[in-house]
Order: sequence, then C-alpha cells, then structure tokens
Amino acid sequence: MGEVAVSEESESVEEQPEAEAAGETSETSAPETPTTSDTQTTSESKKEAEQARLSKTFRLIPGEDVLLTKRPSVFAFIPMYIVGILSLGIHFLFNRAGSMASDNFALDLLYAAMDLDFNETLPIGFVFTMILLAWLNRLLNVSTSGRWVTVYLLIVAITPIIIQIDYVVSLIAGDSYDELIPIDYSYTLFGMLYFAIFMGLTYYYQRSFHYAITSDAVIFEHSFLLSRSHRRILFDRISEVLVERTPIGTLVGFATVTILTDSGVGIVEENTGSSIPNSIPGTQENANDSNVEKAGKGIIRSVLGLLTYQRTIRTVRPDPKHCMYNIQNWEKAKLLLNEMHKKNSQSHLLSDLKKTMEASTKD
Repeated sequence: MGEVAVSEESESVEEQPEAEAAGETSETSAPETPTTSDTQTTSESKKEAEQARLSKTFRLIPGEDVLLTKRPSVFAFIPMYIVGILSLGIHFLFNRAGSMASDNFALDLLYAAMDLDFNETLPIGFVFTMILLAWLNRLLNVSTSGRWVTVYLLIVAITPIIIQIDYVVSLIAGDSYDELIPIDYSYTLFGMLYFAIFMGLTYYYQRSFHYAITSDAVIFEHSFLLSRSHRRILFDRISEVLVERTPIGTLVGFATVTILTDSGVGIVEENTGSSIPNSIPGTQENANDSNVEKAGKGIIRSVLGLLTYQRTIRTVRPDPKHCMYNIQNWEKAKLLLNEMHKKNSQSHLLSDLKKTMEASTKD
C-alpha cells in the first residue's frame, strides 16, 4: 500500500510541468497554510498582550498574572431597570391625571391630588410623588439605593420647578420680566428622555465593576463617573467564601461570591435599635426636674424602649465594590478562590514544610 501511494505521488508531480506547458492553471500558487509553531507564536503573543492590558487595568505587581476576570451579569441590576420603568410610569400616569375620573370618591380625590398644581403651571403633585419615590428607594437600602440613583430621582423631581422658576419670578417682578424658558414640562417628552438617560447610566454602572483573581490576590476594580475604587485582598487573609443566589439568579444562572476576611471585610453592622424614646419631646431630663418628674420621664422612656426595641446585628451585605456581584459561572470563581486560598494559607504552608522536613530526615 505504501508503494502505491509513492507511485501515485510521483505521477502527479511528473504531470505538473505538462499541465503548465499546456497553459493550464496549477494549484501550487495557493498560499501556504500556517504551521503549528506559527499558530502557537500568535496565540502566545495575544496572551501576552492581554496580560499586559489586564496588568494595567488591575494595577498588578511585577510577576503577577491574571487567572480569571469577571463582571456582573447582564441581569445583575434588574431592580435599577425597574426604578427607571417606575419613573417612566409616573410620567405617563400624570400625563393622564387631568382626564381620569371615576364614580369612586377616594379615586376622584387621588386624581385631584395628582392633578394639583401651582397656578396651572407648576405640577406640585408630580414633584411630591417623585420626591416620595426617591425617599422610599433610599429608605429601603437595597441595591438601587445608591447615591447616584437618589440624585437622579431628585433631578427628575425638581426639573419642573427649574423649568417654571422664571415663571414664578415673572409673577413677582411683573410684566416687565420676560421668561427665559418659554416651555412647559411635557410628561411624555421628559419621561422618555429621562428613561433613556437612566437606562444608559444603569448599563454604564453595571459595566463599571471589574473583578480579577490573580496569582497573588483578589482585586475589585470600580470606575463610574468621577468615582474610583480599587481593593486588593491577599489569599492568606481570606477566612471564608460565601455564595448567595437570589430567586432571579437561580433562574438566570448568576450568584454573588462574597469574600470574608479576619479584619471584617464583607461584614457590616446594622443598628436596628430605635432612638425614638430619646427623641420624643418632653422625655429628656433637665437640671430643674424634680425626682418625681425624672422618674416619670424614665418610666416613659423605658416603656417606649421596650416597645421599639431592636438589636444590632452583624450581617453580610453584598456590595458590588467589594464582592463578585451577581456573576455568571460563579462555580469556577469559587473553586479557583478555594484552591488559591488553600495554596497560600498558613496551614497549607506548614503542611508542606512538615512534609519537606520528613522527606529530608528519611534521606
């Protein structure tokens, strides 16, 4: 079989000059395929370029390599998108407030409150509703309660006031004052505009978090607008690795990987106690109070303290700046963290030292 192959190859080589003499095209002019060594060289150069880029991004030390990088999932900040949709819904609702009516007195009263304005120009009801949304969002202290989200909601709330501020000035100054902003607040126009801006900022905020597991540490990088943060945790400082999956994360396939350290990184203290007893007027003791008055105020504070008593707890609250927040393929990240922690932990180093000493003693 081998001889037949050789003979067939020799015949094809001998026929080639005849074909060229006859003017026939030859396939020998086709470009040469890259060899395995060239492919490996190209792959290695790409890896080196990528490592150099990541080294600059995460500010690595000399000799440190990036093993894994992660960003939050596309669905990581769904509550923020819901806030944007709520803001747009409020705009559309107030756009129809003047035309809504019903046979129910309570609903009519609500519609009248929504349509409340100042001299048919300044929408007081809308401003109050947006401020209320900003306050509730901040009070809940969830992933949407960040400073920039609160500022956005407040800007949306005061925009009608800014647009109509020159109208208010004209009422004070008289007919001699010309309005600088001769437009009214359009719920549809400004609602769509602010919705688009908020969706863009939310996506930008989501992409502003970047996490890396290197050969020496875990790095959390954050860069959003004018805010910058960089945190580096060595593997031997890690005491525990936690994984938290929300119902949405279970369905979509993402989870939050939180790293706890001996110094308390990853754990926050929440004071759930109440300061109501000390803040109620008339319950604070004064220098001129008699013993009876002091005892009465003390009893009132004690009763209110028992009724409103709550405790201070230490809990784990995922912060996208200091944890791998809602990442895909979280199993791989957790496994790598556990392996690197074991490799760099004091117990593992002592075990390796013990084995080395035992091996040298036997020799």
